Amino acid sequence: MVDGTSIAVQADRNVLEAILQKREAFPHICYHPALGPIETCDTCIAEVDGKLVRTCSMQVRPGMNIQTVADRAQSTRMEALNRILRNHELYCTVCDNNNGNCVVHNTALMMGVEHQTYPFEPKPYEQDNSHPFYRYDPDQCILCGRCVEACQNLQVSEVLSIAWDRERPRVIWDEDVPINESSCVSCGHCVTVCPCNALMEKNMLGEAGFLTGIGPELWESMVHLVKEIEPGYGPIFTVSEIEAQMRESRIKKTKTVCTYCGVGCSFDIWTKDRKILKVEPQMEAPANQVSTCVKGKFGWDFVNSTERILQPLIRKGREFVPVTWEEALDYTAAKLREIKERDGADAIGYISSSKCTNEENYLMQKFARAVMGTNNIDNCSRYCQTPATEGLRRTFGLGGDTGSIEDIGSSELVIIVGANPAESHPVLSTRIRRAHKKHGQKLIVADLRKNDLAKRADLFLHPKPGTDLIWLSAVAKYIIDQNWHDKEFIEAHVNGFEEFVNWLKPYTLEYAEQQTGISKQQLIDTATMIHSVHSVCICWAMGVTQHIAGSETSTAICNLLLVTGNVGRRGTGAYPLRGHNNVQGAGDFGCAPLYLPGYERVDDPAVKAKYESVWNAKIPENPGLDNHHMVEKIHEGKLKAMYVMGEEMALVDSNSNHVQGAFEKLEFFIVQDIFFSKTAQFADVILPGCPSLEKDGTFTNTERRMQRLYKVFEPLGEAKPDWWILTELAKRLGVDWGYEHPAQILEEATALTELMAGVTYERLEGYKSLQWPVDKDGKDTPLLYTNGFPFSDGKAKLHIPVYHEPVLQPDEEYDLHLNNGRLLEHFHEGNLTYRVPGIRKKVPTTFVEVSPELARERGVETGSLVRIVSPYGAVKVRVEVTDRVQGKELYLPMNTPKDEEAVNYLTSSYHDAITHTPAYKELSVRMEVLQKEGPSPFVKGNFRLGNPQPKPGVMVEKKWQREDYIPLTDDGTATEIREPM
Repeated sequence: MVDGTSIAVQADRNVLEAILQKREAFPHICYHPALGPIETCDTCIAEVDGKLVRTCSMQVRPGMNIQTVADRAQSTRMEALNRILRNHELYCTVCDNNNGNCVVHNTALMMGVEHQTYPFEPKPYEQDNSHPFYRYDPDQCILCGRCVEACQNLQVSEVLSIAWDRERPRVIWDEDVPINESSCVSCGHCVTVCPCNALMEKNMLGEAGFLTGIGPELWESMVHLVKEIEPGYGPIFTVSEIEAQMRESRIKKTKTVCTYCGVGCSFDIWTKDRKILKVEPQMEAPANQVSTCVKGKFGWDFVNSTERILQPLIRKGREFVPVTWEEALDYTAAKLREIKERDGADAIGYISSSKCTNEENYLMQKFARAVMGTNNIDNCSRYCQTPATEGLRRTFGLGGDTGSIEDIGSSELVIIVGANPAESHPVLSTRIRRAHKKHGQKLIVADLRKNDLAKRADLFLHPKPGTDLIWLSAVAKYIIDQNWHDKEFIEAHVNGFEEFVNWLKPYTLEYAEQQTGISKQQLIDTATMIHSVHSVCICWAMGVTQHIAGSETSTAICNLLLVTGNVGRRGTGAYPLRGHNNVQGAGDFGCAPLYLPGYERVDDPAVKAKYESVWNAKIPENPGLDNHHMVEKIHEGKLKAMYVMGEEMALVDSNSNHVQGAFEKLEFFIVQDIFFSKTAQFADVILPGCPSLEKDGTFTNTERRMQRLYKVFEPLGEAKPDWWILTELAKRLGVDWGYEHPAQILEEATALTELMAGVTYERLEGYKSLQWPVDKDGKDTPLLYTNGFPFSDGKAKLHIPVYHEPVLQPDEEYDLHLNNGRLLEHFHEGNLTYRVPGIRKKVPTTFVEVSPELARERGVETGSLVRIVSPYGAVKVRVEVTDRVQGKELYLPMNTPKDEEAVNYLTSSYHDAITHTPAYKELSVRMEVLQKEGPSPFVKGNFRLGNPQPKPGVMVEKKWQREDYIPLTDDGTATEIREPM
């Protein structure tokens, strides 16, 4: 009963949630649904069965009598709020946070506070403005601990805590250092959950309110004037509410989907004109809720960069000359027509983009096939995820993650192979870290490098490069030998078991130990951990796929999951972590030489006929060239022209010198991009596209989740959305598609596919999302394979992989192994993030990680300048000596704005035999010392220089133990503390 009314509530809910079902305005300041009970504010106190309790931390029980309007409860909540206001100076009308979402303001207004019982007392601490993206004002901090809980137990960077032992407590970073000298990873969780203006985005300051942009002296005098003539908070709140409503007319809030990694975070972008004020994630965001990383929260300055290409350019000799769209499109169409008529449609190649929308990727492959008559279409998944897709298709039937991020978070055991989620998929990583820290999830990490999750892991495996297939197969064999395999699942749902067992015979523990360097005991421990739990998820990424055996190792991962029955159930499955925001969508919508949208084969007569009927055009049935083959065909003189949309192929493709040499040979080269990239330098015509904030459309994340993004800004200058450019170019080649909005494009595309048949813009409105397959009635599939596998008999297949030894092994000349990958702050080559001043300031350049033992052997130290040389090229970088790498293994992040530091000048053209994905990770090099001493590549602001302080959370018990704390609940401390899920 809540105030005399019966309420039906789920058994796992707390009393506060029950109250909010009846009384939406019931106060609660420190409680947040993403964080759970913190118990610092006491504003949610009510009488439960006659006792005053904190409702946020008491679990509901049948028959509870909850009284919220009892005098004792109401007066206690008012006392709690007055204690909070002692720590917070109310000046709402001139506060940049007075935008309807300030919890302290709203609670004070709701509770009808007229005067403070305890006057505000300034704290003896200065504001901390050291961080480039946000500031902390201790005077405004109410010590609710939301930021601490978010940092310690949601993000799990473990930077923030509250120094309860001080005379005036405050939030501190690490062991009490300025924010920018701490281990803060700039994820923004703390700013997002702060219930007042203590933590605020710097872009908001002086911009949000009508009176907040005034000078500091005048602003401060206005605050004090209001306080001195204070007639009571009622009139002040009335004025602040009117001013807040006025802000609505000039602050625009637009939902979008992040343009960086494949996690698919969504959030509201707050803008004023073309100024980005803040990124505000919402609880209804399906992939991330309130979580962000440094790039998603703060990495958007590139949109307004002065380096944007704002009008079409045509090469005239050695220069690029600005031209009109009419001239650029007419010229481009004429050249494409000329080459097609002279050399045939297959003399031209097309590269689509993981940064563009599903609608634009659909049009790019439609342009190639239906307008130009070739299947020479590909996208950047060829560089990273195609081997994982191949492994999934072989065994399970569909080329996507088998479940959701929610399944990864709820699994009893997560195994990560060749992936670094903490830096490549940060928000997904938070779910693993939280589950591991708070809910007892077990974690195994297999990697060459001791990354963040490897340091936290229950078991860290360090295999020799390129040998993951061996240890995975040995673990599968040991599990079967111990009779630990899931016999019932295999009998009912899996084909090929006997053949697989026979193939496994050579993969003994002894053989695996010899080949991989992983001890026999560690392999047994791995198998035992898998056997001891009921749910296992395996995540992998480029550390698996970017090898010549990438498809085979991906297959071995899937085989292990099938043998143990870890598919088709909650908390289980295969998760190849997609690197780019829409690399999944680029493949889903047909940007591949063999597959049309929905992964229907172009050489299937029925499929081909279906598309020809709708497109009213003949399309070729012979599979086209992928991007690897395109480069080789340019060198052979058979591919004359290329059209690259939104990809930095010159630096991202392996063996950059070879690729750039091909570009120089092209007769005609079209580059469609937002910046003058390295690839654009080779172009004959440059067509200025738009970033995601300047267009409508959909993205598909690593979970197969389709989400809408809405146009935040009008295109800058003369830039145009990529779908518009393709549509206009098609017109000049004789095909008028008639599209006026991306919704029409998606409607056509999904109507052609069984995989996404029920996807519409209406079903994706706002924060709604759909995970394919999607039936015509709109029912989607968050968890795959619950009713069998999409093969003729409904069973999965244990596929026999083929092991290939790494192509490049260290020798006398090239005696070191070079690994490479992503970095948290920057994305890929850095074309976007190096144009964000705050990020560039924190991490201005790349570096090479060298182990302490190798540093001693070669006489280098942090700051040394070295040349890294491979058979294909050389780069110059500064050294960071670290135990993240071991022995003769080096690690070079791929992020750099400088040509001389780009790792792909070192990589080769060797590739996976099935998918032609380059073997980026199989690279032998030598290291030449150029300067023994020099500046560290890690500058102030780099979180790696900090000293995190792991805590169980806010540790509210320390507040309760203070001499100046007077209990408000009847038991004097906490009620039944319940860990939130």
